[in-house]
Amino acid sequence: MKIIQITDTHLVPPGERLHGLDPADQLRRAVADIAARHADADLLVITGDLCNDGDPEAYALLREILGSLAMPVRLMLGNHDRRPAFQAAFPQAPRDAAGYVQSFLDTPFGRLLFLDTHEAGLIGGRYGADRLKFLDMALAGAGEDPVTLFIHHPPVPDGLAHFRHIGLHDAGPLMARLCAHVGGVRHIVFGHIHVPLAGTSPEGFAYSSGQACAHRFITDIDEPAPWWTGGNPCYRILLLDELGFRAYAAEVGQPRLGRAPVCVGP
Repeated sequence: MKIIQITDTHLVPPGERLHGLDPADQLRRAVADIAARHADADLLVITGDLCNDGDPEAYALLREILGSLAMPVRLMLGNHDRRPAFQAAFPQAPRDAAGYVQSFLDTPFGRLLFLDTHEAGLIGGRYGADRLKFLDMALAGAGEDPVTLFIHHPPVPDGLAHFRHIGLHDAGPLMARLCAHVGGVRHIVFGHIHVPLAGTSPEGFAYSSGQACAHRFITDIDEPAPWWTGGNPCYRILLLDELGFRAYAAEVGQPRLGRAPVCVGP
């Protein structure tokens, strides 16, 4: 199974810029590259911060940009999003019984979980008791199959000074449920931090983040006020198959300096 992950698109109304960049142009270029190179993808997931200020005009722009893609799309909420405006623009987006934008998808390689950590007025995320009801149901339904988790706010320590106080504030109950799942956790995929990161949690769960498609940070682990920077539009190619889980970073617009020869080995 091939899944494309885009994260932190931070769209603003048409004609506006953010940190010197045009987020819509970044996303258009990423989507065009995905359509050209990965038309066979089974799913596109955008892991939150779809828009920078939750403007209805920005969500309308997102609808327009994604309209050219034939593959199914799952959209997730981040702290910069606004739930009412998102739901008005995307009324067909899957929601749970309590109205949160979370869902699951069964595949031959386990169940995919898409969780909603958006809490109005918070930069960090929350995943309270009303949302845990969905997770309990989804894990029970997965039975002995492994799960792969998609979430905006990392439920694991990211070690970045800037995000020390704005992660998932109540990750404990969520992680406890994942630990108890008999089928295990194949991978935790998130966004929010605007830099690529891969690691293993204290519980033994493998996790990784995508690079932000819009502006991103110059990576400085110990700096609480890091610098924003630009860069090529980017996304990740996630493969989920009999070999396990793999994630490949892709950038749009890289110069082609020369072609490598075919290596036949050994």
